[in-house]
Amino acid sequence: MARRLARMSAYTDEELMAVTMARLLADSQHVAVGALSPLPATAALLARARRPGLRVTILGSRHHNPFTDGGRELFDCAAQGRIDTFFLSGAQIDGQANINLVGTGDYAKPTKRFPGSFGSAYLYSLVKTVILFKPEHTPRVLVPRVEFVSAAGVSPPHEYRPGGPRHLVTGRALFDFAQGRFTLKSVHPGQTVEDIVRETGFDFDRGAVGATPPPSGDELALLRGVVRREVADTYPRFAAKAFGV
Repeated sequence: MARRLARMSAYTDEELMAVTMARLLADSQHVAVGALSPLPATAALLARARRPGLRVTILGSRHHNPFTDGGRELFDCAAQGRIDTFFLSGAQIDGQANINLVGTGDYAKPTKRFPGSFGSAYLYSLVKTVILFKPEHTPRVLVPRVEFVSAAGVSPPHEYRPGGPRHLVTGRALFDFAQGRFTLKSVHPGQTVEDIVRETGFDFDRGAVGATPPPSGDELALLRGVVRREVADTYPRFAAKAFGV
């Protein structure tokens, strides 16, 4: 998806999404990123480039991962309340912020198999702010109801749940999530509210919908400089195609 945006050739889709996610990290002190997540890693490193005190943990990175025991230490850190923000995605996401990382069709004989849940359900409940992300914004992935709930967006009132979804960033728009529903907050350049309604498989609320601010010159300079070099250390192929240089 490294094409330049048709409506504005000054930045790529990945850069716009990374900047949009990075702006949501203003109140975080520790941001953690799972393995095989180059886009959230880019957002977290951009936020740290603008705010050097931010702690960033990226599983699978040689230079941005203080853990020596991988996911288990990350889970312990989350259980202690020492991770402020985490990122999750899914092959399907529905209107209650449930995500599907398992498959479609009959569970015993699925028509498609996805990578699997790993610790998504655990982290979804414990990390205060979870940002969902999905570059593709179509009814194929933003569905009325996921076919398998890998991680639930909401829990029954009697269950202890200090964390959960707060935002969804796609290739078309930014949503907030509260009280079991998404609210459209802004549409990306070149998109309209009507586009979002047509391309979203679930119902959502909308109030005063704004326009997503494009990346600033300073943000692009950081992305294409220090952030690109840091991302390339863990995700060289992503870095080679995602930045508008």
